[in-house]
Amino acid sequence: MTTSPPVQRRPAPGRRRFGVAGLPDFPWDSLADAKRRAASHPDGIVDLSVGTPVDPTPAVVQDALRAGADAPGYPTTSGTTQLREHIAAHLARTAHAVPLQPDQILPTIGSKELVAWLPRLLGLGPDDTVVIPELAYPTYEVGAQLAGAALVRADGTASLGPRRVALMWINTPANPHGKVLPREHLRKVVAWARERGTLLVSDECYLPFAWDAPALSVLDPAVNDGSVDGLLAVHSLSKRSNMAGYRAGFLAGDQAVVQALLAVRKHAGMMVPAPVQGAIRAAVDDDRHVAEQAERYRARRQILAAALTAAGYRIDHSDGSLYLWCTRGEPCRDTVHRLAGDGILVAPGDFYGPRGAEHVRVALTAADERVRAAADRLSG
Repeated sequence: MTTSPPVQRRPAPGRRRFGVAGLPDFPWDSLADAKRRAASHPDGIVDLSVGTPVDPTPAVVQDALRAGADAPGYPTTSGTTQLREHIAAHLARTAHAVPLQPDQILPTIGSKELVAWLPRLLGLGPDDTVVIPELAYPTYEVGAQLAGAALVRADGTASLGPRRVALMWINTPANPHGKVLPREHLRKVVAWARERGTLLVSDECYLPFAWDAPALSVLDPAVNDGSVDGLLAVHSLSKRSNMAGYRAGFLAGDQAVVQALLAVRKHAGMMVPAPVQGAIRAAVDDDRHVAEQAERYRARRQILAAALTAAGYRIDHSDGSLYLWCTRGEPCRDTVHRLAGDGILVAPGDFYGPRGAEHVRVALTAADERVRAAADRLSG
């Protein structure tokens, strides 16, 4: 009797690991322990860690969404001409923008996807440098990483020297600290970028919320001398119109850049749904709801600022946007832990860059009752 030799099994090939190397962990995941601590408060958590709107979406926007619900065909990536004309009128009216043509405007699926993918959509890579503010929305950095581009943090242009920069982000009023860039600073940055062929992109999603200083758009002729060459402005309806769940935004500016982005986005299927396009039009046509929302935030800001100051916190900048940038002169994670003990969850400043190591960001995006509860706990 013969026996067959044992079957020599080839080792299973290793399963390929998918993903983009080098991306940071999602920042808010690191708040899990602090969130549990805050949630254990007898009166529940007051979550001031994120900028998620909590007030109702305006009726005019909801009505427009319902009216556009019958949408069997694909929407255009560019958005309808009528929509872009209404956005141009809105920017002229509210941001004092230079006259814009429809081909200088593009609707986006919210603003975060645009921020994250802009360097890649522009074809940037390892030979290119992206400049972001020293304290910045984390997605600016992620966008550079997704493109494989070099990243530099800088609040001004002097420290950049002769460095060739492909893309520079500015943000006014700024997240996280609420700083509003003055006219002369904006003019200098625009001039610097144009001299070097750098695309300057201004994140203006908090433009309607300037509390202690006037906020200017990069589209304003007082900043750009009447030309948007080399300039883009990014706008979101999430905060101004409580439309975060709609994923609705738009960009405007340099016609050649807008059209280049449109060409890539057509291939990638980056289309704003037709009903949402109708909702965007309704939102940009109506200024009243924005003013009403701003007053809600102004009232919450006053309550929280007074309570934080009385409790020994120093508030820096915070001239605009929807956040208070606070410090007790201690490591930011210690402050997060301290406030979590009072049932208040805030964002540590190190989310936004090394210079935030001793600050926390306190959002105004909580219901009035929760804001009052936070103020009472701070004074207790």
